[in-house]
Order: sequence, then C-alpha cells, then structure tokens
Amino acid sequence: MKKLLFVAFLGLMTAGATAQIETPAPSPAAKVMQTVGLTDVTLEYSRPAMRGRTIMGDLVPYGAMWRTGANANTTVEFSTPVTVAGTELKAGKYAVYTKPTASTWEVYFYTDTNNWGTPQKWDDSKVAAKATAKAQMSNMPAESFTMGINHLSNDGAHLTMQWDKTYVAVPFTVPANETVLASIDKMMAGPGMGDYYAAAVYLSSTGQSLDKAKTYMDKAMSMNKDPKFWQLRQQSLLLAKVGDKKGAIKAAQASLKGAKEAKNQDYVKMNTDSLKEWGAM
Repeated sequence: MKKLLFVAFLGLMTAGATAQIETPAPSPAAKVMQTVGLTDVTLEYSRPAMRGRTIMGDLVPYGAMWRTGANANTTVEFSTPVTVAGTELKAGKYAVYTKPTASTWEVYFYTDTNNWGTPQKWDDSKVAAKATAKAQMSNMPAESFTMGINHLSNDGAHLTMQWDKTYVAVPFTVPANETVLASIDKMMAGPGMGDYYAAAVYLSSTGQSLDKAKTYMDKAMSMNKDPKFWQLRQQSLLLAKVGDKKGAIKAAQASLKGAKEAKNQDYVKMNTDSLKEWGAM
C-alpha cells in the first residue's frame, strides 16, 4: 500500500513539473499584413515596452547594431521585388537590423532570418539592401516599440519604426505600374499560346465544338516554337477526333520522339498504342 501511495505521489510530482502555465509575454509578438500597390508586405516583430527606462542611447545604444525589437528576428516579406534606397530586393523574407544614432538610423535588410537577435558573426554578403533614414522627433511618445507599413501609394510605402519619441521611416517602391502596364499590353495583344491550348484541350476532352477546338489548337501550335511531347499528344488526339488521321500520326510520332528523349515511359506507351491503333506501326 505504501508503495502504491509513493508511486501515486511521484506521478503527481511529475505532472506538476511538466505542467506549463501561460503568462503574458513582456515583448508580445505582432504581425502586420499590408498590400502596397499589387505587392503583399508582411511584417513580423516583437514589441518591447519602455517601462520607465531610457530607450535611445541607453537601452538601444547609439552606433551599435540593434535587433530592431525583441526575441526572434524582426522580418519583412515582400511578394514581389521592391526597391529600397536604389537597390532592388528580390521577392522574399528579410531580417531587419538597425544601427541607430541620435540623428540617423542605418537600416539593413539581411537575407539570413534564422538568428535570435543579431547574428553571432555579421556577414556583409548577406546584406541585400541598406538605407539611411533620418531620426525624427515625435510629440506623441510610443510606450511600446511599434513598426508599420504607412504612407501608402500605388507605387510604394514607408517601413516605419517608433519607440519613445524617435520616429524613423524607410521608403520603398513596388512595381505596380510596370505590372499593370504589362497586364494591359498582354490583354490588348489578345489570348496567348497557353490560353488557346487550354481552350482546345478542354473542348477536345469534353467532346464539345471539335472544329473550334482544332482552330484553337492550330493557333496555339503556330505560336509555340518548341511544343512539348505532352502538348503534341493532345494535338494528336484532337486531330484523330476530327478525322485527320495523317495529321494525328505526325503529331503522335513527334510526341513519341520527345517522350523517348525525356524517358517518359507513360507517354511512350500511350503514343505507341495510338500509332498502332491508327495503323502507323
């Protein structure tokens, strides 16, 4: 009986040791998602508070690299390329580091986002872009460190940072205008090869409007300088359906050749079976 009580006591002690009590984080995590033009921007960071402390030049030393927040890396992610201080950043995620002084902040966009705080060894080759921003004084102090995507326009925005009375804004531009103009040009030029091909395959596979499907397929192939073996396969099937056996055999033979070069045995078999069915083998 004593042994059973002892085992039960150990069980309770173990449960108590492994239990986790959630408490508020001193520097809670924040996430900002903002569309700028046609670019999705996602900002993730932690928000330390002043709590009566002197921030700039003390808690955040001047002239030293700062993690820009607390806890894990502060990151900003762009869904398209953007331009910061004349440098193009590729679409992707970057850690944001800063080196504040009383008058300016150097802001770094760092490709390695897996550090906890600043990297143990700084690598200049991982700095994708660097901007210098003026440190402005605000009449409304921020108790908690605050970042945002503000001053929005079709072509850009500002990555902003504020803590206590210090406010910093880093402008960046997005390729919204270029994207829209390219889309307009494409639309005005009419359907592309892929549009014609997709329409032809759909009509062919569903047995609808086969003459129209052939017209679309002919248009797609005339725009395709290097048709792939799977595209030629679809063309051969459509030609067979509209009664053009000679054309179907020619397309199937081209598809078979491409499938053999790609070592795609599924397409080799399908084309071989079709050519036998159409009397070409």
